[in-house]
Formats: sequence, C-alpha cells, structure tokens
Amino acid sequence: MDEASVLENVIRNIKYLQERVETLEEQVRKPVVHIKKSQLVVDDVGSLSSEQQSTPSIEARVCDKHVLLRMYCEKRKGVLVKILGEIEKLNLNVVNTNVVPFGSSSLDITITADLNLCILVLSIDT
Repeated sequence: MDEASVLENVIRNIKYLQERVETLEEQVRKPVVHIKKSQLVVDDVGSLSSEQQSTPSIEARVCDKHVLLRMYCEKRKGVLVKILGEIEKLNLNVVNTNVVPFGSSSLDITITADLNLCILVLSIDT
C-alpha cells in the first residue's frame, strides 16, 4: 500500500470512531425515568388491594430496544408475579430478573426486558 492509501484508511477509521463515540454519548444522555407513584399493590393473599401500602421506587432506562427496570418496594407475597404480569402487558419480553431482599421487609428488583413493539406508551398516574 502507498502512503495515500494508508492515510485514507486512517481517516476513514477515525471518522467511524468519532461517529461511534457520538452514538454512545447520545445513549448515555438519555434521561432516566423516575416514577413516584404506582398502581401496583398486592395484599398478603396475592390479590389487588385498593389501598396503597407504600409507594415503590421505580427507575427505568431505555437503550435501543432494551429496557432496564429497577424497583425498590415493600416485600409482599405475590408482588414479583404481579410485576412480571404487568410488564408482559406492556409488550415487554423479560430477559432477566434479579430479586434481592433488602432488610426484612423490602425487595430490590432488577428486570431486563426487550421491547416487542417499536413504540411503547406508558400511562403513569402522578
């Protein structure tokens, strides 16, 4: 290869890397959604309760067609099953779930999911 060809390849690679850095920076700048209230309440027998016991902390991040959900909520019987059911209703395909007890009465739940549809619309009560 002559020097001109080498320089051309180097310039092409630098441009590619600059575009890749811009793409990754855009993904990092995407906002994190904090949800202050949730309609998800499960009583001790696993059915929906009309009274909200405590407001769970929910954080959602979206990157391309991937969704990362982190929840900190009260430890209740059936709460994980209800959460996973609600996620499936939103056309999300659950890929991984991690539940860690935090103290004696709380759960730290992390869920990774993929979008099944191109558009996802969430309705959240405030």
